[in-house]
Amino acid sequence: MAKKSFKVGRSAKTGRFTTVKKAQKKKSTHVVETIKRK
Repeated sequence: MAKKSFKVGRSAKTGRFTTVKKAQKKKSTHVVETIKRK
């Protein structure tokens, strides 16, 4: 069975997706979002 959700990194300035590791490293400009699968 597949996971019900997954995490993705996003830049708070541009809204572009990034890696989760990069988002965790640069907390001032990035956020980590949890997205539920449908």
